[in-house]
Amino acid sequence: MAAQGKHITILVSNDLQHDQRVAKVCGTLLEMGFRITLVGRLLPGSKSFERSYEIRRFRLPFRTGAFFYAALNVRLFFYLLFKRTDIIVANDLDTLLPAFLIARMKGKELVYDSHEYFTEAEGLTNRPFPKKIWLSIEGFIFPKLQHVITVNETIAGIYRALYHVPVHVVRNVPMLRNEHVQANREELGLPAEKRIILLQGAYIDPDRGGMELAQSMAFLDGALLLIIGSGRDLENIKRVVAERKLNDRVKFIAKLPFAELQRYTAIADVGVSLDKPLHLNYAYSLPNKLFDYIHAGLPVLVSDLPELRSVVDTYKIGKVVSRVEPQQIASALHQMFESGELETWRNNAFKAAQELNWQNEQAVIRHVYSALL
Repeated sequence: MAAQGKHITILVSNDLQHDQRVAKVCGTLLEMGFRITLVGRLLPGSKSFERSYEIRRFRLPFRTGAFFYAALNVRLFFYLLFKRTDIIVANDLDTLLPAFLIARMKGKELVYDSHEYFTEAEGLTNRPFPKKIWLSIEGFIFPKLQHVITVNETIAGIYRALYHVPVHVVRNVPMLRNEHVQANREELGLPAEKRIILLQGAYIDPDRGGMELAQSMAFLDGALLLIIGSGRDLENIKRVVAERKLNDRVKFIAKLPFAELQRYTAIADVGVSLDKPLHLNYAYSLPNKLFDYIHAGLPVLVSDLPELRSVVDTYKIGKVVSRVEPQQIASALHQMFESGELETWRNNAFKAAQELNWQNEQAVIRHVYSALL
């Protein structure tokens, strides 16, 4: 069904380069015939890139904290005020207020795509004042929304119960590719004789298990841990690795373009996701890296969170660790390596990818946006 040239303005608070979910949504909307402007931030380290639709990135005077969010919302408000568009899409709560205000003022359609349980994020724990502000914004706008999408059924159920509006679920799964990524360890400078454990992610932050995973390598022989990505806990993890003389067992690689990251994912033996349930946003999370591991055929070790356990148990692709503590993690990894099930889990992961892929998941996007034609 053609979109008759309707224009969509999509708002994101990051610099757009590594946001695979938004890129996939834009691709689906292009196929539906929409014209798109994708709006985000321009950071000091941002690189130029091209897409088959318009991209706008704004430089803001602040990078974090209350002043950043205020500057972002003011900039987006005035941009939208003078922007000719038919539909506004707010990705996450930090872009919702200007989108809602302009949609009401100009009589435009609004879609809210919530990528996480924003008001229960780790950054708001024990910070009652900013949390109250975000809850006030959410509580004021959410009951008035007609088109809402989020990332998993647990978070969708919370929003439905709180605000009594329909909420659709679109998981952030990769595109299914006809061929597997080809790579070898020699090209990547990695040892052929060691088991390789992979932790990847753009948000390797406190309470996401990276520290405990690195510490677990003291109890695990014959293995190398690759930590690839960025995040607020990385420097702390590097310091502890150096202090405990684990540099020969833990290797750090900075954030990579997605295509390059896939080469490392393809040669690993196990992928890990170890968020701790200390914040509800983590407790109910369904991290993107889990699906990246699945599409690479990686057996996985995950923490005992409901969404993670559901995927692992349903598709039989690895093991759930009961506690995110170094010795328990090392024991679970050792059991995986000695179980004789790695190849079975790998085959099951490839089978799971045949179902858990964007070609299937995008049907919900098409359904939501078809109502706006």
